[in-house]
Amino acid sequence: MTDTAQRVALACPACSPDLETVHEVLSPGGQATVRCSECGHVHKEILPEERTVEREVVVSQGGESFPASAEVPAEETLAVGEEFLLETDEAIMSVRITSLELDGGRTEEAVAEEVRTIWTRAVGNVSVGVTAHPKGGEADETRSFDLQVPGDYEFVVGETDELGGEEFTVEGIIVRDDAHGYDFDKLDHDGDAVLAKDCKRVYVRDESTSAWSAW
Repeated sequence: MTDTAQRVALACPACSPDLETVHEVLSPGGQATVRCSECGHVHKEILPEERTVEREVVVSQGGESFPASAEVPAEETLAVGEEFLLETDEAIMSVRITSLELDGGRTEEAVAEEVRTIWTRAVGNVSVGVTAHPKGGEADETRSFDLQVPGDYEFVVGETDELGGEEFTVEGIIVRDDAHGYDFDKLDHDGDAVLAKDCKRVYVRDESTSAWSAW
């Protein structure tokens, strides 16, 4: 979730003593130092406490799901694709929102107060599905396997990787629906790069020396 404490609505003693204006928080604390965005006046104020709501979070990881919960600013807008740190009983993990469940169904964007369940998937460490074919290109000898990699690991079309005992050259990448910042759902031009947490499937040419008949 994004940091909402950087700007607050407060009355300004210089230009707006009766009406609230947007203030930038320069120094947080009991007596915070703030600056009015209208006139630039800097003054100290006690910041209003931010109201939060506790929401159920479902985390998908490695083909399994488990429940957790998170305290969220009540007025914050949540959206599919956003990432945040989630504290669970086992660890603090990075997750990405995949869906938001309201009383009336699911949506891609909503104010936290209206959300009943936040559906997510873990993106700190991810499992990436790989489809590999031999150098000769025989389609009937294609095989599949999964790679466990950090979410920020980058797969690049045209480059050769050695991961998990496998050596291969990336030929194409299918991008996940909840990923942002990519022009196409499938990337297959040399130099195209996708983070592991954004990969739905990676297509590669096998570069290992082991015989395919062993699989």
